[in-house]
Amino acid sequence: MKIFTFQQALPKQVVASVMALMMVIALSLSSNPALARSGPIEGFADLAEKLLPSVVNISTTQVIEGRSGPQIPQLPPGSPFEEFFKEFFDRNQSEGGRPRKATSLGSGFFFGDDGYVITNNHVIAEADEIAVILQDDTRLKAELVGRDAKSDLAVLKVKSDRKIKGVRFGKSSKSRVGDWVVAIGNPFGLGGTVTAGIISARGRDINAGPYDDFIQTDASINRGNSGGPMFNLDGEVIGINTAIYSPSGGSVGIGFAIPSSAAEPVIRQLIDTGEVKRGWLGVHIQQVTDEIAESLGLDKPEGALVADVIKDGPAEASKIMKGDVILSFDGKRVHEMRSLPKIVADTVVGKPVEVVVWRGGSRKALSVTVGVLDEATEMAAKSSKSKKGLTRDLEDLGMTLMALTDASREHYKLSKEAKGVLISKVAADGTAAEKGVRAGDLIVEVSQEEVSTPTEVVNKVNEAKKEDRKTVLFLVEGQNGLRFVALRLGKS
Repeated sequence: MKIFTFQQALPKQVVASVMALMMVIALSLSSNPALARSGPIEGFADLAEKLLPSVVNISTTQVIEGRSGPQIPQLPPGSPFEEFFKEFFDRNQSEGGRPRKATSLGSGFFFGDDGYVITNNHVIAEADEIAVILQDDTRLKAELVGRDAKSDLAVLKVKSDRKIKGVRFGKSSKSRVGDWVVAIGNPFGLGGTVTAGIISARGRDINAGPYDDFIQTDASINRGNSGGPMFNLDGEVIGINTAIYSPSGGSVGIGFAIPSSAAEPVIRQLIDTGEVKRGWLGVHIQQVTDEIAESLGLDKPEGALVADVIKDGPAEASKIMKGDVILSFDGKRVHEMRSLPKIVADTVVGKPVEVVVWRGGSRKALSVTVGVLDEATEMAAKSSKSKKGLTRDLEDLGMTLMALTDASREHYKLSKEAKGVLISKVAADGTAAEKGVRAGDLIVEVSQEEVSTPTEVVNKVNEAKKEDRKTVLFLVEGQNGLRFVALRLGKS
C-alpha cells in the first residue's frame, strides 16, 4: 500500500498554509486551557479513588414459596445461559417444595455522614432482607427508611463503628449535553466498577413513571448498576443510574439516570418523614397542538390545556375552568403539557401559588392553594375520568349528529346524566376521523360554549366560517375522558 505524505500529495504552497494554520490553532489552545482540554487529560483515577469508598453494593434476599423439581444451577450473574436455564427449570417445577431464598444485586451510595444509603426502589422492592456491602467487602445490615415507587427512589440506613463519608448532590440543572460524567456501580455483581462517558441528552421521557425527566448517557451501565451514582468531574452526584435501553440486556451506550434536581427533594422527604407528599392541582390536562393554539388565539403551542376539573379539588376552588391553558405555575413556565405534573408535584403542599392561564384570548392570574396528592385522591381522579369518557366533536366535518334520547343513551350505554350532542356516525375519510373522533362520542362544547342540540353545533360552526376562522374547538366526551379537539374547517 502506498502512503502519501503532505509533501508528496500537495503543492508546497498548500502545505505551508496548512502548517501556518496548525501553528495558529496550537497557539490559541496554549493560551486558552479550557479549549485545549476536551476531556480530563490526566484521566479519572484521582476522582475514582476519592469516590469509590462512598459507593456500595446492595444485596437483597427474598423468601420464595418452594416448588419441587430440579433446581437451576448456580451461574455467574449476567451469564447468557441464565435465561435459558431459568425457563427450562421453571417448566419442570411443581408446587409443594420447601421455601427458598432468592437474592439480587444492585448499587447505591452514601448520602451525608449519618449512614443513609440511596438506591432505586426497584432494587429493594419486595425484599425481606437488605444488606449493604462496602468496598472492602464489609457487609452491613440495612434498614429501609422509606421508598417512593413513582420516582423509583429508596433510602436505607446502616450502622457502623467506622466513619463513612458520604457524597453530596450537585446541580444537574447546570449540566449540559456533552459534559463528562463518571458512573460507579455493581454491574453483574462484579463489585465496584468505574465507567465514564458524556451526557448524551436531557429531559428524556421513557414512560417509566409520571415524572420522567431522565439524563441520558453513553457511560457503560448494565444490570446491577441500578441505584448507583452518576458523578460530574467535581465529584458531585448529578444523577442516579436507573435504566438502560438494550435489545441484548447489556450496555449499548444508552443509559438513563434520575437527575439530582428531581431526586434530592424526594430523598430529603424520605429521610425526614419516611414518605413523600406531592402537590396536587386537581385537573385533567392535554397537549396544546398547533390547531388548538390557533383556535384559542395563542401565538404558539405551549402550556397545558385543562380538559376537565376534578370536583372539590384545588383547581375548582380557585375557579380554574375547562378550556383554560395553564401557562405558568408558581412562577415556573409550563413549556408543554408534561411539564405541569412535575412542577405541581414538586410544590410544597398547602402553599398558595399564582397560576397564569390563557382564557378568552388573554392572560388571567389566579391564586391556588396546592393540595396533597395521595392514593385516595389519585384513585378518585382516575375513577372520575373513566366515568366521564372521551370528548370529540363537529358537524359537517364528516360527522352525523343526534340529539340525546332515552333510546340513544341505551344504545351507546350512556348515563342519564350525560349531556351534549351525540355523534352517531363518523366518515372514515373526514376531518373528525383524522382526529380520533368516534361514533358514540358526545360534543359537550363548541368554541368553549356548551351545546345541547345538533342545531346549536351547526350554528357555531357556521359562525366560525363567517369569521374566516380556520379551525373550531370542540370539547368531546368519550371512553377515555374529556378532550379538546381542534377541527380544521373547509374539509369534508
